[in-house]
Amino acid sequence: MSAMNHPDSNPLPERAILIGVPRVSLNQSRAMEFLEELTLLAESAGAIVIRHIMQNRKRIDPACFIGRGKAEEIAGMVEEEEIQIVIFDDDLSSIQVRNLERMIPCKIMDRSALILDIFASRARTREAKTQVELAQLQYMLPRLTRQWTHLSKQYGGIGTKGPGETQIETDRRAIRSRISRLNGKLRSIQKERKEQRKGREDLPRVSLVGYTNAGKSTLLNLLTNADVLVEDRLFATLDSTVRLVSLSPTHRILLSDTVGFIRKLPHHLVASFRSTLDEVRESDILLHVIDVSHPLFSEHISVVNETLEAIGANGKPTIMVYNKIDLLEDRAIVGHLGRNSPNTVCVSAKRGINMGGLEGKITELLEQNVSEQTMCLGYEDYPLIARIHELAEIVEKKFEYDRITVRFRMNNRHAAKLRKLFARPASGARGHFTESAPRRNGGQ
Repeated sequence: MSAMNHPDSNPLPERAILIGVPRVSLNQSRAMEFLEELTLLAESAGAIVIRHIMQNRKRIDPACFIGRGKAEEIAGMVEEEEIQIVIFDDDLSSIQVRNLERMIPCKIMDRSALILDIFASRARTREAKTQVELAQLQYMLPRLTRQWTHLSKQYGGIGTKGPGETQIETDRRAIRSRISRLNGKLRSIQKERKEQRKGREDLPRVSLVGYTNAGKSTLLNLLTNADVLVEDRLFATLDSTVRLVSLSPTHRILLSDTVGFIRKLPHHLVASFRSTLDEVRESDILLHVIDVSHPLFSEHISVVNETLEAIGANGKPTIMVYNKIDLLEDRAIVGHLGRNSPNTVCVSAKRGINMGGLEGKITELLEQNVSEQTMCLGYEDYPLIARIHELAEIVEKKFEYDRITVRFRMNNRHAAKLRKLFARPASGARGHFTESAPRRNGGQ
C-alpha cells in the first residue's frame, strides 16, 4: 500500500456511507452536526455521500465497533446501493477494521485515515509531502494485520499462516526504516527553517491560527496582497506562508498562515507537522480566526485552544478575530463577542469589513512590547546609529560637540541585541543606555 494516496486520480468518485456512533453524553442534534462535518471531509476527499447512519450505543463493541447485527445490516446496504467505501467518524482499532472488512464487502475507513488521505492529496511542497507520508506510515504501522488477510482468503488453512506473518514482519521493518529516514529528513528541513527564520528576527512575528475553513488565507491575502490559494473546502492550505505587512511607517510585521485545525485531528499528523507549526510556537502574537457564522464556533474555539496547548503555543498574546460577520442573520451577536476579552475584533475578510480595527488591535499589542530608550553615541559610531534606524523609531536626536544623544522607541525583543553592540569595547558609544519600564503583554 502506498503511503501517498491521491483520491483525485480515481476516474470516478466513490460512493460512501458515513457512520456516527455518538456517546451517551452527546445529544442527537450535536451528533448530526459532527456527521455533517464528516460529510464535508468525505466530499473534500472526492467521495459522494449516499447515506448517513447514526447508531446510539451505551458502549463500543470491541470486536466491530457497531456490533455484528448492525454491521450485517450495513453490508446489505453496501451491496444493494453499490457502495465503495464506509467511513466511521471515530478511530477504529486494527481488529475492528479487520472484522468489519470481513463482514462488509468494501473499503473501511475511519476519520483519521480520511483526514490523512485529504492531506496527502493537498500536499505540494517537499516538507508537506514528507510530513504527511510520515503521519500515514505511523498510522498504518499498528494496522498492518488487515493488509495480509488476503493470504488466508486465497489459500486458506494450513501452510499459509507462516508466510503471512513473515510478510507482515518484513513490511513492518520496511515501514520503521522509512519512518526513521523521514524523521531525519524532517530534522534537516527544520534546520533549514531555523536558518530562514534567523534572517527574519528583526521583525515581530504574527501567526494566523484557527479551525479549518475559518478564512485565514482570505485574511492573509487581504492584509498582504498575497496570492495564497483560497477555496471553500477543508484543508485548502497545508504549507505555512509568510508575508511582510506594513501596518504603519513604524510598525511592520511578518504574518504567517498555517494549516487549519479540526476536531479529532490525528495525533500523528500534529506530531509530523511540528516543524511547520514552529511558526506558531515562535510567534509574538496569534490571530485566532473564527468563523462566527458557524453554529459550532464556540466548540471550534475550544478545539483550536486544545491544539495550541498540544504543540506548546498556548498562553501567547492572542487577538480573537471573529470572521464572516457579513453572514450573520442576527448582528446583535457582534456586541456580545468582546465581553470576555479586550483583544477581540469582528471582521469580514471576504468583504474587507473592519480591517482597520484588526490592524489597530495588532498595533496595540505590538505597543505593549515597546519601550522608549536613550543612547549616547560618538560621531564615529555610524554602524550603531544605522542599526538603531533599522530596529527602532527615532523620537529625537541631539547633536553636541563630541556626541549624539538618540531617543528612540524599540520593541523589547531587540533591546538585548542593542545592549550587546553598545557594550563592545570597539564601539564608540559612550554615556548611558536607559529605557522606560516595559508595558505588560496582553493575553487572550
